[in-house]
Amino acid sequence: MDFKKKTQRAAVGYTIDKILKYIEKNPQENLVKLADKVQGIAGNIFPSKNFEMLRQGAKDPENVWTKLALSIIRDVDKNIIKNMFLALGLGAAYNGTKAVRDNREKNKCNIPWVILLDPTSACNLKCKGCWSSEYGHQQNLSYDELESIVNQGVEMGTHFYMFTGGEPLIRKKDIIKLCENHPDCAFLAYTNATLIDQALCDEVKRIGNLSFAISIEGTKQSNDARRGEGSYERTMQAIELLKKNKCLFGISVCYTRENVDAVTSEEFIDLMIEKGVKFAWYFNYMPVGQGSVEELIPTPAQREHMYNWIREMRNSKTGKPMFIIDFQDDGEYVGGCIAGGRNYFHINSAGDIEPCVFIHYSDSNIRTHTLIQALQNPLFQAYWHNQPFNDNHLRPCPMLENPDCLRSIIAQTGAKSTDLLAPEDVDTLCSRCDKFAREWAPEAMRIWNSRQHPSPKTQYYRDTPEGKKKSEELTKKTS
Repeated sequence: MDFKKKTQRAAVGYTIDKILKYIEKNPQENLVKLADKVQGIAGNIFPSKNFEMLRQGAKDPENVWTKLALSIIRDVDKNIIKNMFLALGLGAAYNGTKAVRDNREKNKCNIPWVILLDPTSACNLKCKGCWSSEYGHQQNLSYDELESIVNQGVEMGTHFYMFTGGEPLIRKKDIIKLCENHPDCAFLAYTNATLIDQALCDEVKRIGNLSFAISIEGTKQSNDARRGEGSYERTMQAIELLKKNKCLFGISVCYTRENVDAVTSEEFIDLMIEKGVKFAWYFNYMPVGQGSVEELIPTPAQREHMYNWIREMRNSKTGKPMFIIDFQDDGEYVGGCIAGGRNYFHINSAGDIEPCVFIHYSDSNIRTHTLIQALQNPLFQAYWHNQPFNDNHLRPCPMLENPDCLRSIIAQTGAKSTDLLAPEDVDTLCSRCDKFAREWAPEAMRIWNSRQHPSPKTQYYRDTPEGKKKSEELTKKTS
């Protein structure tokens, strides 16, 4: 971090300290004034209408987002609130967004807003339908490699890093060190929570820029059916410890054909809110790897249920005070597939740079390529040139909903399988998705055509001068 950014960070940090003390005096009343302060710091990064909506919501004590904001102020350690705002607000949104956009223009490729990385392939659980449980404990990224990834990422404008795995907290000492060395970045660990203890909570409060997404799937019965006997009890114990220590945490939920009802029940959501959960990442089950089970893919009817349920949960009047995202059913808000570096990519524990945490193919490795080189190599260029893979953003994925797209990309680029056990042929992988893709397509079209959709501020390759020129040339050749 250069002197200018350190000075900027100190000034904003001082302001945040004052704001937090001010809000504590009368949280409900002063939330409205907080919107003014945040808008002053954020400048024109976000539309002014967003802040007006924030102000209007803050005036209503029954507004779901007001309840969530007040619960964060009440339940989360002030040092964590401050440092997460500095990392996500100042680092990622204010400084990072501009750098990401500039680097997209400069390097003629996607530049991610967030990078997912696996510090280790090791895991102490063996969850049904999870490829990581099959990988064994053979692969690790060294600390120097983790440091290099973040340094390169920050140069590109990327200030948000998510640890996946394996169980990333097997490397918790290195994770804490990385967070400490990069206070301008936010970090999140997807974890089964079995390694969370008081010492880790103390470190998290000290550094302030690490949060957790706890893996849990509904009731004790539905959770332990996938994660093993006793997993639910251990997870709930960790959640109680995080809440007691005022750490920032959410949940990570893989929804399958078997557990959709459990993970969307009012009882489950209310319990999670009571236990201090502030956010939830929902993931559609993907049939990846040798141990995958095609029959766990949610049915089209269940996907439609998820689409409607997510919107009900986020409704400011009828929803729940927990921020929920479903990466499959929220495609309309981000312009479809966000992988391939468009908003994120994944680095596995062997150093392979993959377009998506679920798509295990690569033509680059951190030990032989820089991150920019990977983004400019054929696999990631194919993502950049072909996104969105479907103009119906309820069908965003090149694998699950558009399997012929992934078949074509791998055939054209020659990208190799990075499965850590045995190479997986792309036709074998995509064949597990063909049936769902066929069945979901007409339902997705019906839903898409039945309502209006947001127009996200996004740019595809086809919108660039180069992309438009190529499109015009292709039109002339075919006319």
